[in-house]
Amino acid sequence: MDRPGGRGTSLGLHLLTAAVLCTALVAAVVGLSLPVRLPADDPLGGPVRFGIAVAAFALSQLARLRFRAAAGMVSVTWAEAALIVCLYLVPPGWLPAAAMLGVALAWTAMSIVDEGRTTWEVTRIAGAQTAAVALAVAVTTALGQPLLAPLTPALVLAVTAGAVAYLLAGAALGGVMLSVRHGMPIGRPLLAALRGKLLMFVGNLVVGVLVVVLIEIDLRWLLLLPVLLWLLQQTYRQRLRDDRERRTWRSFAEATAALNQLDERGVAVAGVTGALALFEAEIVDVEVARADGRWWRYRGDPGGQLVDREIPPPRDGAPDSEELVRDLLVGDTRVGRLRVRLPRTAPSTGRERDALAAYADALAAALHDAATHRELRLVTARSSYEAVHDPLTGLVNRAALLSQGDQALRQLAHDHPVALLLLDVDQFKEVNDTLGHAAGDQLLRLTANRLSALARSGDLLARLGGDEFALLLTSVPVLDDHTAPMAYALRQAREVAERLAAPAEVAGVRMSVEVSVGVVVAAAGSADLTELLRRADIAMYQAKSGGGSVATYDSARDAASTDQLALLAELREALQADDQLVLVLQPAVDLATGAPTGVEALIRWRHPRRGLLSPADFIRAVENSDQLGSFTRYVLDKALTVAASWAREGLDIPISVNLSARSLLDHRLPTEIAEALCRHQVPADRLVLEITETVVMSELEVIDQVLTALREMGVQLAVDDFGTGFSSLSFLARVAVDELKVDRSFVLRMGDSPEAAAIVRYTVGMAHELGLRVVAEGVETAAQRSALTELGCTAAQGYHFFKPMPADKIGAVLTSLARQTPANVLPLRADGAS
Repeated sequence: MDRPGGRGTSLGLHLLTAAVLCTALVAAVVGLSLPVRLPADDPLGGPVRFGIAVAAFALSQLARLRFRAAAGMVSVTWAEAALIVCLYLVPPGWLPAAAMLGVALAWTAMSIVDEGRTTWEVTRIAGAQTAAVALAVAVTTALGQPLLAPLTPALVLAVTAGAVAYLLAGAALGGVMLSVRHGMPIGRPLLAALRGKLLMFVGNLVVGVLVVVLIEIDLRWLLLLPVLLWLLQQTYRQRLRDDRERRTWRSFAEATAALNQLDERGVAVAGVTGALALFEAEIVDVEVARADGRWWRYRGDPGGQLVDREIPPPRDGAPDSEELVRDLLVGDTRVGRLRVRLPRTAPSTGRERDALAAYADALAAALHDAATHRELRLVTARSSYEAVHDPLTGLVNRAALLSQGDQALRQLAHDHPVALLLLDVDQFKEVNDTLGHAAGDQLLRLTANRLSALARSGDLLARLGGDEFALLLTSVPVLDDHTAPMAYALRQAREVAERLAAPAEVAGVRMSVEVSVGVVVAAAGSADLTELLRRADIAMYQAKSGGGSVATYDSARDAASTDQLALLAELREALQADDQLVLVLQPAVDLATGAPTGVEALIRWRHPRRGLLSPADFIRAVENSDQLGSFTRYVLDKALTVAASWAREGLDIPISVNLSARSLLDHRLPTEIAEALCRHQVPADRLVLEITETVVMSELEVIDQVLTALREMGVQLAVDDFGTGFSSLSFLARVAVDELKVDRSFVLRMGDSPEAAAIVRYTVGMAHELGLRVVAEGVETAAQRSALTELGCTAAQGYHFFKPMPADKIGAVLTSLARQTPANVLPLRADGAS
């Protein structure tokens, strides 16, 4: 396939041509040797009649119509009419020889004037036509003797049968030759030839019989024949042109629709296949310019073969006369080139060149989209990888450890023991200060490699930052002895310390890597990974202060644990009061009009002793306690009270409430929310529940049931911090949501990070495709707002617009915003606005 397909003549085609030519010659010789029975008083004589037959066959070939089909040309001629007339005027045995001579003369003349066919090709055509005439003569004479005989129904039937035999034989021989030449099934060229010939074949029968009748009646009537033939020729030409036009545009629509692929190979293969069908080409090349400067060619032929390989950059130059070449451009960017090679005897038309231009534009756009999609996938994959991996060591980072670790804990039985080892490299600062940061990086990579070699299947190893590493052991043996898990964890910790202490060369200095290891063992269901890390951190500092390399967590020395218990007791009191847990509300605004699109309800704790506490100070403790349900109901009640007051003021604005993933484990939650909505007389669609992507980590059936119930009652769902989890797309496929909130980390970095900007653009585009609202969080500057507008984001919230404000102030702000028109957008507020 790397050489132009179909440009030479294969051995199979040679043999087939030789067989057909031999058959034709035998038929001509045998026919001429048969006895002739002409009338004694024949006014024309044998030579004249033979000349008439030669002329008739030659003229029938010259007055032809052509169309391209199956990588070849199909010629529609008047041969059947000439055959019928010659069967009446000329002895049947002479017709094969007359056909061979007439067809050869006609095609030689046409080749000299226009087409430039080789002698071998003219011989092949003449041989095929002669063989078809011989078969037609045999069929006709088997049914009747038409020579100078009056036309009867039986004789008309005989010549019709002969004409049909000629049609089928000619089409079959042409189809077989095309099939052999291009390696394609015979059905396609055969059907193409018969479909294009059918109407003219019927006309040929009528014309042939009519000429015979006119000869019998009066030869002068034949003077009208040229006009009739010209009218029929124009009718056939228009019919073929219209049919070709319909099939071309149908093929164009199918070919361009098939270009809707997401990868380069899919688009290129569809481009080759579509061009072969659309242009009936011998060979099609789709040459693709890749982003790295390399060129890749996809080449196909009508036989269904497709080969792709790397090629040198193509040179610009004038194409061959039988080639259509078009650069694939998107704007000023060259994404490739389309090359269509037509049969040598079928030059391109203006319509085909126009079709090529339109098809090339569609192919260029599809290839550009596929390349863009590939780059976006790479950027997204790289960004997702970087979001959860440490760039220096390749280990997972703290965020990934927390998420994956919590998922691993949830998959274990509640009482299954797990162990967490927290390691800190001793004297790491001295290595950095003495040997330089490059040596420190080398030491960290050495430590990571040794830890990776020690980790077992199912363990989770992470670098937390600086010189801290964590190793979560989930395969702790379960024995009757309750001390066995701790003994196992201590053995692993000591082995880690000993292996890491093995001497190694760092920056040319031989040293031993010593570490302090904090060990904590707990049941999988008793604490989340954040709590385990906190306890392990306490144990690690106990190891450092105690002079040993390994220490275990001692709750008696954990002041924070008792403080957390006190905080939960104080929360219970706060839920009974009415002035400690308060809502602050932050609007989201339409970037185009400034109108409010929603309000997020945030909780603050005015602690009588600790002061104003943000959610970061107490939410984690609440989520891990039995007070989560009471706390959730309290916040929802406060939020719906505010929403009801807005409704009384005529404000139709939804309010958003953050929902803990653990709350979704409570099957009573939908009923409680429905009762609260009814109690406050707030429509369900005015409430938006913000959930995080960590929900998708759980496969518990109760979560799916709760989410389904909430959706059925009309409550809206939003995904908070979208893009930071590990299964963003999987989440959307699993949970039907109404809104995506772009995480503030991407908004803050999108100005100087192409990856962050690409993620924001991809999130906005995907949300639009899925019919979802999208809100950007944490907008702090006018530059960020402008960038979000350019990326297609429609709504945002952050300090650039409004800080969170008390419920008694936000009503007036929302009323003012709602009254603004697109032509009178509210001026942007300063960062310190309230």
